[in-house]
Amino acid sequence: MDPKIQDFLQAKHLAVVGVSRSPQKFGTAVYTELKARGFDVYGVNPNMDTINGDPCYKSLTELAGRIDGAVICLHPQQAAAVIREAAAAGITRIWVQQGAQSLETAKAAREAGVTPIEGKCILMYAGQVNSVHAFHRFFARVFGQY
Repeated sequence: MDPKIQDFLQAKHLAVVGVSRSPQKFGTAVYTELKARGFDVYGVNPNMDTINGDPCYKSLTELAGRIDGAVICLHPQQAAAVIREAAAAGITRIWVQQGAQSLETAKAAREAGVTPIEGKCILMYAGQVNSVHAFHRFFARVFGQY
């Protein structure tokens, strides 16, 4: 496994930026799965007060010093600003979930001096995998991309 991914997974206190009221949205699925896999997770959405009965935070700035890393599950246009916010709050472990990365997120990361994990699904790496993620993990290992 990539050492950068191994380092990220050592973080047990994670913010998931982009949680939603809809359980079908990917940010909410990531939040729920990481919590079920034993991570201490904090939902971040400026328009929500709670997520699955837990407090939801308006920004990463509110969580500075309480979290070890952030998973970004947003549209690419919003993700670049969150990378900058994370770096300004001292959060250097950043996972830009598949679909959130873009040329702008890469530029924001370079300018902020952070090297996020991009283009990979955290659910394929964080603990026990089920269903389609187990299938993807198998092929990633076969082709040396795990």
